[in-house]
Amino acid sequence: MKPLADGMNRILSEGALTVLREAKVLENKGRSILHFEIGQPDFPTPEHVKKAGIQGITDNYTRYTVTEGIPEFVQAIQKEIQITRGYTPELDQILSLPGGKPGIYLTMISTVNPGEEIIFPDPGFPTYSSLSQYIGAKSIPIKLKEENQFRMDPVDIAENISERTKLIILNSPQNPTGSVMTKSELEQVAEIAREYDCFVLSDEIYSKILYEGEFYSVTSFDEASEQTIVLDGFSKSHSMTGWRLGYLVGPAPLIQKISTLVLNAFTCTSEFIQRAGIAALTGPMDHHKIMMKSFRARREILVNGLNEVPGVSCQMPAGAFYAWPNITGTGLSSREMAHYLLHEAGIACLPGTAFGPGGEGYLRFSYATSIDVITEAIPLIRNAIERLKR
Repeated sequence: MKPLADGMNRILSEGALTVLREAKVLENKGRSILHFEIGQPDFPTPEHVKKAGIQGITDNYTRYTVTEGIPEFVQAIQKEIQITRGYTPELDQILSLPGGKPGIYLTMISTVNPGEEIIFPDPGFPTYSSLSQYIGAKSIPIKLKEENQFRMDPVDIAENISERTKLIILNSPQNPTGSVMTKSELEQVAEIAREYDCFVLSDEIYSKILYEGEFYSVTSFDEASEQTIVLDGFSKSHSMTGWRLGYLVGPAPLIQKISTLVLNAFTCTSEFIQRAGIAALTGPMDHHKIMMKSFRARREILVNGLNEVPGVSCQMPAGAFYAWPNITGTGLSSREMAHYLLHEAGIACLPGTAFGPGGEGYLRFSYATSIDVITEAIPLIRNAIERLKR
């Protein structure tokens, strides 16, 4: 077989799936494993959303449709942005997508040439780094600091940006740390982007999973009309990970070009899934209140429990559903500790380095699992780490 394209040697997998596979091997051998590795809500898709999707199939909304999204869905997104971000984008600023990840890739290849720079958080969602390498961009990771509650610091962005920078990626609330950027910080990033005339992609997939304060979007400063782009979706807020439904809101000329890429790559987003999305955006949010109440309780139990483990300290996350404990006091590296906990305690979590070099010294625990599992896991973690000291 002839060699594959060079880019295939630069693209990376995701640590969560690697650990999941390893955990499943142990389970198949009879081991009991408690799972904290996958960032997926353990709640079902709301009934009214499921019914809308099923009705869409029944009504034969199963054919090709317009690439941008059916008018009813685009209008529902427009209203959602007005309510949650405080401005009303034009309809030609909105594009439906089959999931959130395509929005990251399509934005990158639409704005960045090989050799130009992409700024993103470190630690951060692995797709940012992987796709940056794949398209031949120069990656500029910004180290997130514990003393700043792991928020991306505009000062650090300003110190690392250059005339070659084409794209800044923000993620707030953030995976993997649960940090949430302040309005002032976002305003400073918007100003930096204006000064250097570069784009800002704001990954807001966790925008509805916030435990304190208000959610702010960097796109409110230019209403996504010049340099900023919103990426959001339904996977986390509505437990729709497998439905694959998301959207972009950005400058109309950019959205038009990305729409052409969508047309060439996968034509359109399934119409019956868009109709489920309409129900999600316009229907009741009772499920969300239940989910957030549960996440809040799980967060407290997990973080407080981790802080009782020798050599471990953990800040309380402000958003998303991840705990990000510092394990430097144990003497093991992130990968060593994740491997140790999996094989010695039956705890599947992720090493911080799965999210970039800046994750060394940390682990990520997803608390999108039951309180019973969390309560069972804490003493297992504590006992396993205490055995290291003997």
